Amino acid sequence: MPISPTPETIPDITEDIQTGNGTGLESRVVVFNCDCHTYQQVIELFCRYIPGMNPRKAFELAYRIDHEGQAIVYNGPLEQAEDIAAKLAGGGLRVVVQ
Repeated sequence: MPISPTPETIPDITEDIQTGNGTGLESRVVVFNCDCHTYQQVIELFCRYIPGMNPRKAFELAYRIDHEGQAIVYNGPLEQAEDIAAKLAGGGLRVVVQ
């Protein structure tokens, strides 16, 4: 006999999952520690090329990269992630788009 859901067994939806035919995939830019840049150089590159970046957040990311070896510095559309990664790599940072 099938069991019909009762209000106690119906899970709450906690996540809004959207599907669609958008033009880009969500991607992230990861920057790796290379010990060849100063904090100031990294902060300047982040603030110049990552939309919405500010010096405080850039410092936090640089610190994480220095101490943990890597950090995700951008999440967004694939095309923009690739553009940001290319610009950061042009500044000498070790980056990858995932």
